[in-house]
Amino acid sequence: MKLLRNLLLASCVMASFSAFADTKIGVVDIRAALFSSDAAKAFSESMAGEFKTQEMEVRAVQESGQKLQERIKKDAAIMSDTERTKLALELEEKAKEFKYLKGKLDSAVSTKKQAFIQESKPKVDQVLKDLVDSEKFDLIMPREAVVYSGQSLDITAKVIEKLNALK
Repeated sequence: MKLLRNLLLASCVMASFSAFADTKIGVVDIRAALFSSDAAKAFSESMAGEFKTQEMEVRAVQESGQKLQERIKKDAAIMSDTERTKLALELEEKAKEFKYLKGKLDSAVSTKKQAFIQESKPKVDQVLKDLVDSEKFDLIMPREAVVYSGQSLDITAKVIEKLNALK
């Protein structure tokens, strides 16, 4: 519904601006600009270091579960019912542990990314305002609200450049 409203609004705005030949319009993929910036690359590196232990723990549980699964498949014919049941329960516990640890890690990473986005929003807003002022844009639209735009309207690279210039 929101996308439809944005598209309708964009169509109305574009139609009303089409009468003005000198109207300057830009389209920006804000998320791509933000996550392609030097600040985002530094953020990703710090996150990799911060969550390295948890990622290793998740991988270890996953590998342990895979080994159990392989053992069950390989030796099922020669195992007793009791042993097979015991290994199946162990595998189930590993799957639960993996799901819990993976969910916990994903949640922590998501929280950090959201914090980074919130922290970066004023910088992105300032960069866009600077571009409007310096290059005399009449309209800058987010990429997700545009059905089609020519490459000449895309200002994402300029936004990345200006974000990288901010230190």
